[in-house]
Amino acid sequence: MTVKIGIIAEHKPGEGRIPLTPVQITQLHKENPDLSILVMPSEQRIFLDVEFHSLDIPMSQDLADANLVMAVKEIDVKDIRGNQAYLYFSHTIKGQDYNMPMLQHVLDTGATLLDYELIRDENNRRLVFFGRHAGLAGMVNTLWSYGQRLKALGTDSPFLQIKQAQDYANLEEINLSLQILGSEISRWMADKPAIVIGVTGYGNVSGGAQEILANLPMHEMSAEELLAADLDALHGQLIKVVFKEKDMFEPLDSNTEFELQDYFDHPEKYRAKFQPYLNKMHMLVNCIYWDTPYPRLVTLEDIKAHYAADKTLMVVGDITCDIDGAIQFNTGATLSPDPVYIHDINMGKKIMGFKGEGPVVMAVDNLPTELPREASEAFGEALIPFVYAMGACDYSEPFESLDLPAEVKRAVIAHAGKLTPDFEMLKKYLKA
Repeated sequence: MTVKIGIIAEHKPGEGRIPLTPVQITQLHKENPDLSILVMPSEQRIFLDVEFHSLDIPMSQDLADANLVMAVKEIDVKDIRGNQAYLYFSHTIKGQDYNMPMLQHVLDTGATLLDYELIRDENNRRLVFFGRHAGLAGMVNTLWSYGQRLKALGTDSPFLQIKQAQDYANLEEINLSLQILGSEISRWMADKPAIVIGVTGYGNVSGGAQEILANLPMHEMSAEELLAADLDALHGQLIKVVFKEKDMFEPLDSNTEFELQDYFDHPEKYRAKFQPYLNKMHMLVNCIYWDTPYPRLVTLEDIKAHYAADKTLMVVGDITCDIDGAIQFNTGATLSPDPVYIHDINMGKKIMGFKGEGPVVMAVDNLPTELPREASEAFGEALIPFVYAMGACDYSEPFESLDLPAEVKRAVIAHAGKLTPDFEMLKKYLKA
């Protein structure tokens, strides 16, 4: 029997990624002769239709015969059928209200929903992700935003030569151009106080952001050193500070020491202690996971108080982009063609562009698509070990009997019209 998988065309504007590249599909076909992967044509995908045709990969607008349909971002509800399984980033596991109708449609049709974000090992570590490429693109765009904000305030700088990630040919061009620009930035900064770039977290997203910074003449400083530093005396330095949980949060009980596992287990017992750093940073790149009941990193009150006394923080690159989350004044995601807004301190609302009273917020929520070819290649490599098993699974079986690797079975959110046991808590969000 032929195992049939379909890859649907992305319907969100500007989304150029694909879960598996043409070369990877060919590899899977060679290793699994009974596997058929059918690709829907797309005009916006970074891999052109001709690249699939040249490798004899079948293409069709009709994926009705596929046992499993794959995408990157959410699939349009009109394309979800009850007799199929679907794999994509559903953005539902936090109860995101904007995707609850889509989840309800999955349940109503009796379809099966799997989510890449939930493909995890026994230690709950994600196995299939775009995090590094979000960090790469997000850091480039934050540096670009800084140059544009300086210009809006009347200062030309070498940062103006930096483009958005989407406007480079590839990652190699980004790295080379920043390496060349580094010496010019050093000369420009020679008689100026230090510029500080704060990066929160140390996972894959943060790692990607720091890869970009490594192209520039960067000095590193700890969070404690930053608080004690006289930045006016550190002429000509670009400074990177990576913040860990213990730097950003503290127990509500002042007599208690910070313990990382306790913070993860009982976040309600902690509060942020981040505001003092705001006066020392020019760019903040947020790379940490957030969900209720974790404390927010920077609240509306924090940023308002900062701008009343100081205006050091000019740009926030919120790469993880949890709306009204860790960065509370991130009030809405943006798209790459119009990627930033000012959080206006006085009116408490966003003003698109670089002019206004408040910090610039770069809040593109699909940053890896600005590096679509490299991001797709890395993502597909991580996905390949699970593809055949997901395609061959008989989804007409009860959830308990689904023949899936343990890593993938953890990723099944809904099956046969019901939420799976680990996700029954989503019922309260569906009702709301």
